[in-house]
Amino acid sequence: MTTEMTMPRRGAGAGGIRLRTAIAAAFVLARLKPGRLRRVLARCARGARPASYAETREVFEAVVSTSRRCAGRYGCLPRSVAIALACRMSGVWPDWCAGVRAAPPFAPHAWVQAGGRTVGEQAEPADLRPLMTVTADGGDPGGRGDGDDDRRGAERAA
Repeated sequence: MTTEMTMPRRGAGAGGIRLRTAIAAAFVLARLKPGRLRRVLARCARGARPASYAETREVFEAVVSTSRRCAGRYGCLPRSVAIALACRMSGVWPDWCAGVRAAPPFAPHAWVQAGGRTVGEQAEPADLRPLMTVTADGGDPGGRGDGDDDRRGAERAA
């Protein structure tokens, strides 16, 4: 027997190379400034249909089982971005949120939501306060970025 016959191929099956690509891209995007990250994700979300909770939960589990850094306590930003990007590769988009934990320990946090429920979070939804949200239509209802969008709009109008 050869090794190929006894060992499963790495990346074979659903999500292998696509999932690792989404995770790698997430670590690159996580280094962007918040406003720029929001704009990039909003562009990615355009044309996608809203993700269901079950779809998003499945991708969440795949991401945290593939990347230890995403599964860790401080991996919330790359984890949430990776989940959103991996979902987008299937034509859907969860609500991507970045904000703060409103209960101790107070800290910045990023997460995804689908069907009005947070996906894979130990914190209660009431304990999370979103400051930026990117929805399936690429919109940002009530979210704040770095303000560059307003300046550019004013420059174009002038």
